[in-house]
Amino acid sequence: MKTTINELAVFATGSDKNKALIFVHGFPYDHNMWDAQVEALSKEYFCVTYDIRGLGESPAGCGQFTMESFVDDLEAVVDEMNLVKPALCGLSMGGYISLRAVQRMESKFSKLILCDTRSAADNNEGKLKRAAGIKKIDTEGVIPFVNEFIPTCFSGSYMKNYEKQYKEVLFRSQKNDPVGVKGSLLAMLSRTDTTESLKNISIPALIICGEEDTLTPPDVMKEMSHRISHSNYVEISGAGHMSPIEKSTEVSNHIKKFLKD
Repeated sequence: MKTTINELAVFATGSDKNKALIFVHGFPYDHNMWDAQVEALSKEYFCVTYDIRGLGESPAGCGQFTMESFVDDLEAVVDEMNLVKPALCGLSMGGYISLRAVQRMESKFSKLILCDTRSAADNNEGKLKRAAGIKKIDTEGVIPFVNEFIPTCFSGSYMKNYEKQYKEVLFRSQKNDPVGVKGSLLAMLSRTDTTESLKNISIPALIICGEEDTLTPPDVMKEMSHRISHSNYVEISGAGHMSPIEKSTEVSNHIKKFLKD
């Protein structure tokens, strides 16, 4: 089922009588990155995905996004769909959104799943890289930016052995509105640091990291897991930053086990 909430394209699969699970995708992807997890979990859970503002099928509007506005959008989806304490799962930028959402309104969620993400805000080097990305899109277009960025998200073995699937992800990202992609970069560049609030998280958390993730490497995510009282860290062998796509069955099984525990 597809619907529109607060201008966002929202997708629901499974029975709304089941426990809800909401997925927040990474940058510069769309809701389709969770297809394997939705397929694996939708018989037992009400799975909700959506396209973050400016990406996928959700309009970019003015493109002046902040992490707070992204969290406002997530809250609107939860409230409009009457999701009662859903489990929240976010990857990368979706993890930034999820961490800030739990910091703001933990009582709305029952469990937290963080995939290949970090709590720290961008340092100066990171901010300059985001700024350079915006400049690249302005001067060369979104496709050269995506073609340069996406390979950093996947392990070399996945790009080689699953070339067709990799190219499908790449092509979808190339279709994003340049205004939306730049807006996401602005939101990430200006986001707050949620590290200090990790110790205050009281809901159970599952931390998933690809063994070969170079963007949010295992040592970063292990440290984040150590700061969360009720958390379990899982490392996905042979996967890069996009572990839910690269090792979809393994990630889905870990999520399923976590939700049942």
